[in-house]
Amino acid sequence: MSKNIYVGNLPWSASEDEVRAAFEAYGEVNSVNLINDRETGRPRGFGFVEMDDAGAAEAIKNLDGKDFGGRNLKVNEARPRAERSRW
Repeated sequence: MSKNIYVGNLPWSASEDEVRAAFEAYGEVNSVNLINDRETGRPRGFGFVEMDDAGAAEAIKNLDGKDFGGRNLKVNEARPRAERSRW
């Protein structure tokens, strides 16, 4: 079973490879998805990492609040996206 982890407060210069390397210290990483702005294509400073349950728990415990590229990461279990109305 795998968990989806929210990773916030990333520096805009962060690459998927750098994020993957940080999380691989705690378990197998299935995927890394850094979010870019639809209009500008610039990074939005957050993303998602999918990894095994045990590794996810360790990564959240050890990486939340830690310095990454000069910024303190916000790391927690991702919550399902809320439904947004079209109006």
